[in-house]
Amino acid sequence: MTEDATDPVVVHELQLQRSSWVPNNPKLSVLIYRRALSAAAGSKSFEHLFASNGWTGIWRNGIFTYDHYHSGAHEVLGIARGSAKLLLGGPEGKEIDVAVGDCLILPAGTGHRNLGASADFSVVGGYPPGQHADILTSAPSREQLLTIAELSIPSSDPIEGAPMDIWFAHGAEID
Repeated sequence: MTEDATDPVVVHELQLQRSSWVPNNPKLSVLIYRRALSAAAGSKSFEHLFASNGWTGIWRNGIFTYDHYHSGAHEVLGIARGSAKLLLGGPEGKEIDVAVGDCLILPAGTGHRNLGASADFSVVGGYPPGQHADILTSAPSREQLLTIAELSIPSSDPIEGAPMDIWFAHGAEID
């Protein structure tokens, strides 16, 4: 749902394997939406978009500069201002560059870390209804691994509003 029809949204999938102590998600891939919103859109546009597509717990901030993951929630991250180099997947993960207008959907268990950002870097984040993000910085327990593996897919994509077809293709169940 790009605000500028000349810049189509480009979606990339990134499947991550376990990395050191970071579990990542055994079934679901990271979704990277390039140019999800125009560079001029800003924080309020991401907030409105996520909320209108049923995502909750919306916040504004940055991304921690240490590896962490969430076992109890999938997470959406909209780049509202600036740019950054992120490490996805934990210590042996993959570095990606993000810029204003980009958006990431991280399935539960996905390690993420800010490796460096512009001074104006700002993110809008959120979670599916009923899911709550813990901040984990060590190897998961058996219970946390089970939660990650069985966490249901949200009923709507935070960007496009439609069902999360990419994730449904992996055989997961709807929230």
